[in-house]
Amino acid sequence: MSVRTVNSKCQCQSTVHVIEMEPMEPNSCDTFVVLPPLTKHGIIFGKNSDRNDNEVQEVVYIPPSESRDFVKCTYIEIEGAGPTKAVILSKPNWMWGAEMGANECGVAIGNEAIWTNDNDGDHDPQVKRLLGMDLLRLGLERSSSATEALEVITQLLEKYGQGGPCSNIDSSLVYHNSFIICDPTTAWVLETSGKHWAAEQVSSGYRNISNCMSITTKIDRHSNGLQDYAISKGFWDGQGEFNFSEAFTGNKQPYGTRYQSGKELLEKYTSSNNFRETDMFKILRDTDSGICMTSGSCSGHATQGSQVSVLSSTRPSVHWVTATPDPSKSVFKPFVFTKNSLVSKHTQCPTPNEPHTLYSLHSAALKKGNEVQELLRNMEEECVEELESVIERIGEDLTELDELLKDCVETEVKFYR
Repeated sequence: MSVRTVNSKCQCQSTVHVIEMEPMEPNSCDTFVVLPPLTKHGIIFGKNSDRNDNEVQEVVYIPPSESRDFVKCTYIEIEGAGPTKAVILSKPNWMWGAEMGANECGVAIGNEAIWTNDNDGDHDPQVKRLLGMDLLRLGLERSSSATEALEVITQLLEKYGQGGPCSNIDSSLVYHNSFIICDPTTAWVLETSGKHWAAEQVSSGYRNISNCMSITTKIDRHSNGLQDYAISKGFWDGQGEFNFSEAFTGNKQPYGTRYQSGKELLEKYTSSNNFRETDMFKILRDTDSGICMTSGSCSGHATQGSQVSVLSSTRPSVHWVTATPDPSKSVFKPFVFTKNSLVSKHTQCPTPNEPHTLYSLHSAALKKGNEVQELLRNMEEECVEELESVIERIGEDLTELDELLKDCVETEVKFYR
């Protein structure tokens, strides 16, 4: 795939989108992580999931399991590895895997579509194997730390490979994957091409990914024989320092306006050295950069779900989800893992072809005006501050948080009705 900067622009609804990739793959999804000392309480993760304009994303809770039965993923079946961890997932309603999520151990993962020059044989993304979203869910279900999740994902990638249509509407949409994987103390960027991969550990500051390879010469872990493979395929001449992105995409450095805008927003909001979940909300709601994709854009994609996780090793981690499209017009609602966690039926689709209740009511409300939206945004602000007080004082008994997300969702439903 050749990549170059072009002057082609698409304009609709007063928004200009600059296309920088040729051929023009979808330019969507952004994932972020911010680490101490820029934060007060552990690591803060955030992701916007940009999908087809008409695709519904549901938020589901999957309890822990002792089962070691085979697992039917989106396209293929793989061996079980019970026991599994409890997870909360934001996922397209038709697939097994998830765009983003977290587990009871404080691990959070988000993935991105990327395209590389390695698309033959075992590395052909058109062949139905594990989707990147399947790998994400498997990593959450089978790990107790970010590093363990990295190992789970890469081992399954090397064994089964990745591939298959990533849309139930457009069978030609196929890609390789990149991930941000984090827990309260550690963050990894994992980027893949077929069965090969490279990982970079992020120990401080911030990091983002956005539909382009961003790992260059800082490689902390990689697949066996990566450099020899790159030489055998003619991707690298074996001279000088090995650059993963350059070998597999032809780009020495990350490219794209979305990636650069994400870095600039992180720099802006971390400058206080007191980065909070509300700052991540602002980044995910940024429409000027295109990081927040509104419905009806000329790309045919929209931000269908958003997640922000505050991961802490000294107090309960809190995961904020929208379960509705367009975070600039949605509210983030909190979830905390407890022994008896519950989510609302209103964020779960009754069938793969039906939207969930919250999605339908939210969509209808957007057509009526901003009054309800303003009331809900005020509710979100109050919820952030009230929950902060609760988290500060709460001990080991988290019973009062069992139905936290459920109550917030059902309050939002009442507002819409």
